[in-house]
Amino acid sequence: MNKKAQQLHRLTPTEIRAAFSLAGIFSLRMLGLFLILPVFAIYAEQLAGVTPLLIGVAIGAYGLTQAMLQIPFGMLSDRIGRKPVIVGGLLLFTLGSVVAAGSDTIWGVIAGRALQGSGAIAAAVMALAADLTREQNRTKAMAVIGMSIGLAFAVSLVLGPLLNTWIGVSGIFWLTAALAIAGILVVIFLVPNPDRSSTHRDTSPVRDQFARVLRNPDLLRLDLGILLLHMMLTAVFIVVPVTLRDITGIAVESHWMVYLPVVLLAMIFMVPFIVIAEKRRKMRQVFLLAISAICLSQLGFILFQASIVGFTAALLLFFTAFNLLEASLPSLISKMAQAESKGTAMGVYSTSQFVGAFLGGMLGGWVYGQFHLVGVFLFGAGASLLWLLVASGMRQPSYLSSYLIHVGTLDPLTAQELQMQLREIPGVGEAVVMGQEGVAYLKVDTQSVDFALLDEFSVAET
Repeated sequence: MNKKAQQLHRLTPTEIRAAFSLAGIFSLRMLGLFLILPVFAIYAEQLAGVTPLLIGVAIGAYGLTQAMLQIPFGMLSDRIGRKPVIVGGLLLFTLGSVVAAGSDTIWGVIAGRALQGSGAIAAAVMALAADLTREQNRTKAMAVIGMSIGLAFAVSLVLGPLLNTWIGVSGIFWLTAALAIAGILVVIFLVPNPDRSSTHRDTSPVRDQFARVLRNPDLLRLDLGILLLHMMLTAVFIVVPVTLRDITGIAVESHWMVYLPVVLLAMIFMVPFIVIAEKRRKMRQVFLLAISAICLSQLGFILFQASIVGFTAALLLFFTAFNLLEASLPSLISKMAQAESKGTAMGVYSTSQFVGAFLGGMLGGWVYGQFHLVGVFLFGAGASLLWLLVASGMRQPSYLSSYLIHVGTLDPLTAQELQMQLREIPGVGEAVVMGQEGVAYLKVDTQSVDFALLDEFSVAET
């Protein structure tokens, strides 16, 4: 790689600061959402008006408001600015946490969780990350943010039971309010201010791309997948804490001793499968294997619920497969979406994820009330079988990765000519040049394309 290319791909101090500060905001918010996941079903038993259905609704309520508001909030940030939307969303999250902390009825907690979810800042944060990073380095910044989300989820499973022992679930809600306020301070004092904000087709939904995305059967199959995955996750955590306490015989304050090794080992065990999927190009096979493992884990919950070793093994299988799927699905969206539609495809995908969380809470709670613990695990097994059936029609992905080049503002004719030039470069599968935006959106084979040659077309400042 020549000197110019090295300069283009080296993260600047501003880009590093943006990536890690925005990852911090995401982490604080995700901790706030998920800390109650491993303990709420037990805590809710003491709330007035509680039923199994309402326990599930309380756990998943954030998903409904997230699904409804995240794309509109992202578009609003295009008009009034990223930081006002992010700060406003974190204030809503804080308010929801306070409402839930002060409630002694299940309906109060449901209202608080719905308010938490209404602080839908994901799209605005991603758009701000795009504003603050150059095209060549945007993927690196997004990877830092993505890793922070996964880490926050893993930490929440371990910290939740410990915090429940120390400060109770009400205290956890107060803590999440404090975390949201900390996130506001990060936005104000640590996140850089962008020179300008614009719509980025690789990270933000674009109105004229929705029809294309919603007509793509490959993308719809993946959207259904993330919906079912998070539906199963939410449903499972309505009953896993109760199973550990009442059947497996583990005291609530000791649940973290189960989650900690499971979380750590699951992250380790998924790595070889990621390598096989991406490097050896066995994505479809690994993907279907992971869905099958999710189904087997649900059956394992039923067969081994009275055994500490057996139930923990089923949890390990579930989380290994869950982590693998959670990492693979965004990669597949990127591979299946058109180069200029990636941001829109990810917006629909993320909305599907939150709808799944809500449905998992509502349906899982109803099934729990009607058919008890075993019914929920059978519900999960049935959902994973449905997913396996739908996913079996998935074609082998192209293994092309998104790549962006800042080419400067171009007139339509020059943009068309550049687009033709880029398509002729070996390893480039797709190329769309948006002259008014000054960006070339490419899909490239990372194993064969000459990145230094691509970067020769860049007019980005170094």
